[in-house]
Amino acid sequence: MAQTDPVRLFVYGTLLSGERDAALLDGATLLGEVRTEPRYTLVDLGVYPALLERGTVAVAGELYLVDKKRRFALDVKWQVPILFQRVTVKLQGGEEAEAYVMREEQVRGKRRLGQGDWKGRFAPRPRVDKAGPLVRAARGRFRRG
Repeated sequence: MAQTDPVRLFVYGTLLSGERDAALLDGATLLGEVRTEPRYTLVDLGVYPALLERGTVAVAGELYLVDKKRRFALDVKWQVPILFQRVTVKLQGGEEAEAYVMREEQVRGKRRLGQGDWKGRFAPRPRVDKAGPLVRAARGRFRRG
């Protein structure tokens, strides 16, 4: 691969369109919205997310073509290899791309985003009523007034 060849980069957090660091990808070619294969974990670290290489979630994101100069600037921003590591991830449809990941020990105790969607992290979760028939009957009786 020549120095000028573009690199496919999967982004899933603050680099997404409309997010705070999206300007760092100005001039890069957006190839579209994609998801990883369901083998990753997305973790909410508060100000930004982290992708873990092990898991069962298909993480939502965007796929870009970036030049190696821009990728180097992103490596500096994400403190590769100290804070993040850049690895190859598998996308749905069999394609691959580079992405920034963290190690499990860096994010212990932090909230996992089971839906795998950084932009949807504040969406209300659907409520599942696990009450049995007696509880549902009692609720109905008291609701009637």
